[in-house]
Amino acid sequence: MTIKNRLEELGLVLPPPPEPAAHYRPWVRDGDIIYLAGQTPKKGTELQYIGQVGAELDLNAGRAAAGLCALRLLSALQEAVGDLNKVTQISKLTVFVNAAQGFADHPKVANGASDLISAVMGDVGLHARSAVGVSSLPGNAAVEVEMIARCQ
Repeated sequence: MTIKNRLEELGLVLPPPPEPAAHYRPWVRDGDIIYLAGQTPKKGTELQYIGQVGAELDLNAGRAAAGLCALRLLSALQEAVGDLNKVTQISKLTVFVNAAQGFADHPKVANGASDLISAVMGDVGLHARSAVGVSSLPGNAAVEVEMIARCQ
């Protein structure tokens, strides 16, 4: 099954590739490795999940925010390689959670990104991961996710 078919089956549509917010690239290719800049949970230019998980937002909102970040990363990855079927491995995700003091379910928030990537990419999407709690993120975004991938 192609990635396009899997996206359709899951009812997902890749958004337009993200535009950088400053003087950097949304992705850099170094041989067969693609480094993708962190993505926040935006639709277009609008943040959809704002605030700290465990305070203004609950765990489910945090998971949804992470999933939206992952969808934006897949869009950037498709722009980088031209076809997601050329991706041979999603190597690593780093998930930054804007966490309220005392919040300890960072891995559960990160599952929102991991689950989406695995559902879309299949075995190629199984990755190493770090889930990190931070006291703030740009624009007070709930989550930011970055990715490293390998391609043909």
